[in-house]
Amino acid sequence: MKIFKILLLGFFLFGLLLPMNTGNAQDSNALKEEFSKFEEAIYDTLPVQIIVDNDAKVKVENTEKKAKKDKKEESVDINGFFFLNLAIDLVTVFLIIFFIYYPNNKRQEYVFTFILFNLIIFLLTYVLNEVKISMGAAFGLFAVFSMLRYRTAGISMKNMTYLFIFIAIGLLSAIHLKVYENIAINAIIVIFTFILDSKLIFKAYGTKRIDYDNTELIKPENKEKLIEDLRQRTGLDIYDVDISRVNFLKDSARVQIYYND
Repeated sequence: MKIFKILLLGFFLFGLLLPMNTGNAQDSNALKEEFSKFEEAIYDTLPVQIIVDNDAKVKVENTEKKAKKDKKEESVDINGFFFLNLAIDLVTVFLIIFFIYYPNNKRQEYVFTFILFNLIIFLLTYVLNEVKISMGAAFGLFAVFSMLRYRTAGISMKNMTYLFIFIAIGLLSAIHLKVYENIAINAIIVIFTFILDSKLIFKAYGTKRIDYDNTELIKPENKEKLIEDLRQRTGLDIYDVDISRVNFLKDSARVQIYYND
């Protein structure tokens, strides 16, 4: 009888434990599924790339190495297109300098500046167009150009205009335009520069600054007498004057004269 009671108690305890084990198994399966989803989400956000080969081996490629590889691939492509654009740029510059600027202005000291400004702008624009730079570097270059001032004693507005022309030619020749577009734009610049700086439309004129000793004639009502007196003294065909400075202590004035060349 005692054995029967013991067996009955054992079956009762086994019946109580059996649902608990089944529930634990179900909970374990649910946890495994949640963990698998968590692993997939983690793999999507990892900063590395997981590659599984045929042998079920996992290979990890570091993103820093990939970034370095991409950076090495960003190089300046010096090819035939580069030399063709450079040739078009230099031919345009030499045409303007030796057939338009120098024959009309006879200022040899600016030739060196014009050519080098054009060449440097061409190379810099070509390199920046080929290589991707950061936003900080771009703002830094902008700051450098904003601080750059070409200041020379006695430089005229005309020479500054020529300087801007050569800078624009270097910039336009380096922005990867098509060959015929590049040639057409440069040809337009050459033609208009030749027309405006020749005697076809405007007469040639010159300017000079002189120190004038008769302050009585610098009054506005005596301008015609001042021009006539300056014509007789200088022998130039003066058509206009401009009083820039007056020194009453020395009884003299600084006069800017404009005359037909």
